[in-house]
Amino acid sequence: MNFTMSEQESLRCSSARNRGGVQRVEGKLRASVEKGDYYEAHQMYRTLFFRYMSQAKHAEARELMYNGALLFFSYNQQNSAADLSMLVLEVLEKSEAKVEDEILENLAKLFSQMDQNSPERVAFVSRALKWSTGGSSKLGHPKLHQLLAVTLWKEQNYSESRYHFLHSSDGEGCAQMLVEYSASRGFRSEVDMFVAQAVLQFLCLKNKNSASVVFSTYTEKHPSLEKGPPFVQPLLNFIWFLLLAVDGGKLTVFTVLCEQYQPSLKRDPMYNEYLDRIGQVFFGVPPKQSPSYGGLLGNLLNSLMGSGEEDDVGEEAQEDSSPIELD
Repeated sequence: MNFTMSEQESLRCSSARNRGGVQRVEGKLRASVEKGDYYEAHQMYRTLFFRYMSQAKHAEARELMYNGALLFFSYNQQNSAADLSMLVLEVLEKSEAKVEDEILENLAKLFSQMDQNSPERVAFVSRALKWSTGGSSKLGHPKLHQLLAVTLWKEQNYSESRYHFLHSSDGEGCAQMLVEYSASRGFRSEVDMFVAQAVLQFLCLKNKNSASVVFSTYTEKHPSLEKGPPFVQPLLNFIWFLLLAVDGGKLTVFTVLCEQYQPSLKRDPMYNEYLDRIGQVFFGVPPKQSPSYGGLLGNLLNSLMGSGEEDDVGEEAQEDSSPIELD
């Protein structure tokens, strides 16, 4: 659409007026919050939100709610802040906003300010991930997962951080977090198990690149590991050979590997379940005839990879393309 110079000038003036209007309103609301009139200020934010939405002023509504949420967080008004954070998501959903790095960073910032144990935080992250993949319930945008993972890592919530790193493309960050996790919470005898599980899960999710990066970074940076390959720990040698086998795609190599390293693989009952899946994804092994994976192991696998997934087997599968349900 081509605008004349006067129309462009008019649009710029209109945008500047809107911006000025938002700033004036924000000034009044900030003054209310600073005086401690939290309830009145919260209600006014909500009133303005619905007014802007009815006028289709989506950018203004989003900016006002985002800044308002940060303001309430700075005064430790968690409930009001969480409510405005949800309204930010509502604008994104209703305006069908495109996913941009700045928006994802803003969502991660709101998440980082929320009370770590609040149910609102769980609801917020679930809804944010859903929006980030166009309203589907699957996966969530890798960049948002990465930002959430880093926030949770800073909070030393290693297990949740690990979950989000798995659905990002940040193998290096994941490895550095796992080094810290292992050193601060793990037994020395389990140093190899921290990275083995991550590599196997990345491979189950068809993310071969991150699997390789997490392995090489972890084994280089962990203070308790001697440099390899080959490694002192048989499990690390298995993972090293497995990554080479995945690149080569030879089923016989994969089969021999799994047989030779059974003593190491028996250390965690999930390893062989993951390897069944990896056999299907990278080596064309047909699924077992049993009616899907059973019991606890099946639940773990389904939560990792998303139940009802359509398999597109083969090395060419796009990275991070596997669906995942957010439990």
